[in-house]
Order: sequence, then C-alpha cells, then structure tokens
Amino acid sequence: MGIKNSCVLFAIVVLLVACDKKRVFDEYQSVGSGWNKDSIVSFTLPELDSTKRYNLFVNLRANDDYKFNNIFLIVAMEQKNGFTKVDTLEYQMANPDGSLLGDGFSDLKESKLFYKEKVICKGQLKVYIKQALRENDKVPGVSVLDGITDVGFRIETID
Repeated sequence: MGIKNSCVLFAIVVLLVACDKKRVFDEYQSVGSGWNKDSIVSFTLPELDSTKRYNLFVNLRANDDYKFNNIFLIVAMEQKNGFTKVDTLEYQMANPDGSLLGDGFSDLKESKLFYKEKVICKGQLKVYIKQALRENDKVPGVSVLDGITDVGFRIETID
C-alpha cells in the first residue's frame, strides 16, 4: 500500500513539474506576516541565453490581512556593470468587493504580475523589489504591509 501511494505521488509531482515548460527561474522569499517598507527583496538571476526573449514577472502571495485594493512596487534590475533600471509599478490586488485577486483555494492568493515582456537578458542580473504603498492623503509609506507573506520573481521563455 505504501509503495503504491508513493508511486502515485511521484507521478503527480512529475506531471506538475513537466507542465511548467516555460519556467526558467521561479523563486520566492518570505517576508513574514507583513512586508516592511525598508525591506528589499533581492534575487540573483541565472545567466540567460541572450538570443532568446523572456517574460518577467513579480509574484506576490497575500492573505486576507491585505486591506488594500492595489500595491505599488519599486523594482530595480541591476546589470553586472552596475547599470540599474528602476521602475515604479502599480498593480491591482483586489476586486471592488475587497476579495483578493490571484490563484489559490484558501485565504492565501498568489498573484503573477507582469513586469516586462519579450526582453533580452544579457549577462548576470540582480533584481531588487521594495513595496512603496501609501495611504490616500498621507505622505509616509505604510510601514508594514500586512497580508503580504512572500515575494517572488519568475522568468519564462516565449514560445
């Protein structure tokens, strides 16, 4: 009985991994139960084939403690020579009724947010992600963004 269950579980895992053929890089870092405004999440990306184009994504995991409709992120991509391109991005995180967008069966939702499309990546790159959410009519940022539990970065090949 144990061997049969193990074989079935192994087959399911192999199928799930095989179905994600576009994935080149997919990594998450935990930020605990909330994302501090001074916390920068960083990823060192693998060297990619400079003859191919890729789609880049920021992935966020959020739970019902996230009380905002949107999120602002500052994403910096640093090349090996030190040249850094910085983008300020806004993404919708919830429906008008307050329910979180994203995939998931429980109160934890995973959002796959487009960062860049059809880019060519040359050399070793590092990505830095910081939250920059502010409440309406307030200058200081939200010091701890409750409900965001993990921040990820994903690279996919283009067919």
